[in-house]
Amino acid sequence: MSKIEGKRILITGPAGQIAFPLAARLAKDNEVFGVARFSDEATRERCEAAGIKTAAVDLVSPDWSKTPESVDFVLHLAAAIVPGEDYDTSIEINAGGTGHVMSRYRDAKACLMMSTCGVYAAPRDYSVGVLESDPLGGTPQPYAPTYCVSKISQEAVGKFAALEFGLPTTIARMNAAYGDNGGFPAMVVNMILGDVTIPVMPPDAGDICTPIHEDDIYDQTSGLLEAAGVPATIVNWGGDEGVPVPDLVAYIAKKIGREGKVVAGPDGIHQYWLDPAKRIKLAGACKVTWQEGVDRMIAARHPELLG
Repeated sequence: MSKIEGKRILITGPAGQIAFPLAARLAKDNEVFGVARFSDEATRERCEAAGIKTAAVDLVSPDWSKTPESVDFVLHLAAAIVPGEDYDTSIEINAGGTGHVMSRYRDAKACLMMSTCGVYAAPRDYSVGVLESDPLGGTPQPYAPTYCVSKISQEAVGKFAALEFGLPTTIARMNAAYGDNGGFPAMVVNMILGDVTIPVMPPDAGDICTPIHEDDIYDQTSGLLEAAGVPATIVNWGGDEGVPVPDLVAYIAKKIGREGKVVAGPDGIHQYWLDPAKRIKLAGACKVTWQEGVDRMIAARHPELLG
């Protein structure tokens, strides 16, 4: 895929776990604008220090006066992932906010909108990778019950906006993104260090994740933008390898010399084995294995644990 250079890019949620390392790398070769509420000034300062120009924008009722008139690409990565059962607010932020962003920058060359694998209905056979054409329905996570419903709503808005505005769009259903800036494996490290038992789904019932490292996310972004279309292109965005969460926990626990505790049950964190074939065709294969990526993540975030 061609490298993204000399472009003007708008990124929503630039301080986020996935967005920050991507925005910071893009800012080295492009003019990058990051919009968010920035309720924590420290996150805004971190973005500015990385070369990301910022503007405080609430996507529910946005004021675009301090953002550029036009951009080449839109990376819509902001999301509300919150506890509780306030579905209306989650839908207003995640779905309605998408409509505001795509309407404002309808003249962009392409929009990459990040969804989640949580939009899928529970697979009939967990031993087979989930395809982009498989049924939707959502599998609520215990830590954010409203998230999957709001993201299904977001996809509907994104599909409509792509057609209504003629805005080439890719909707990418993310799985377990991670890296030096955090992510699911980093959460596992913290839970092990805190002696917290990690809730997982039973074997063959949603316990296989497909981690993707932030380096691969950066490398694949250009291909996913090139694949944007009208109607919107739908693609899974996870790693090339599936790993059962208990195996991931065991690997991390051994690396840091601690005990990893898991308990399987219906209230565990639901994970998916995403079929990567379409994404590989559009944006290339991953270069970072999950073992290598986890090793790098631990070394960056917890060097004291490696002696």
